[in-house]
Amino acid sequence: MGISLLGIALLLLLDLPWDESSASPAWAASSDPIEITYGSVLKLMHERTKFRLHSHDVPYGSGSGQQSVTGFPNVDDANSYWIVTPIPDTSAKQGDAIKSGTIIRLQHMRTHKWLHSHLHASPISGNMEVSCFGGGSQSDTGDFWRLEIEGKGNVWMRDQKIRLQHVDTGGYLHSHDKKYSRIAGGQQEVCGITKKNADNIWLATEGVYLPVSKKY
Repeated sequence: MGISLLGIALLLLLDLPWDESSASPAWAASSDPIEITYGSVLKLMHERTKFRLHSHDVPYGSGSGQQSVTGFPNVDDANSYWIVTPIPDTSAKQGDAIKSGTIIRLQHMRTHKWLHSHLHASPISGNMEVSCFGGGSQSDTGDFWRLEIEGKGNVWMRDQKIRLQHVDTGGYLHSHDKKYSRIAGGQQEVCGITKKNADNIWLATEGVYLPVSKKY
């Protein structure tokens, strides 16, 4: 999926140390309802703990040894941005709105790897490990996540409660209060579990949301 010149400029902007509470683009800070579209760059906030889904170029010391994924407490960290993309071999394109039940991918903006899961045990709780893997055209079904919208509405909106279910394993993207003792910043574990509960609800928050080109 291509990114427009405007999109590239916005991504470069996101690499700068700007203050999201005062200097974010107006359309990202608007209180008006905002639809999530393919190509948008966003943060996912864990609804209960308020930590953001986060990754950086540090591998797990156990399990798969792939790039680690954690929950991060600071709102303004640039390693918590993800690009929403369609799965390969679909007609979906940049700017299309996304409805509940759609299978999507999330690409880590800084490292270009895909949010991934499998049956390796997660480091703290022993649930299913969530990692970042691949990159660019190197992607497989381990990167596929099904969007489930909580409550009313059929199209994904900013600040709306959602779940993401991993297609291969059936595990829901999950986090909790269990924190890593050897990772700086009080980061908490992100993993996958097959049971729905309050700890696998997320919301799209800060980010750059591309205008809708196609609605369902």
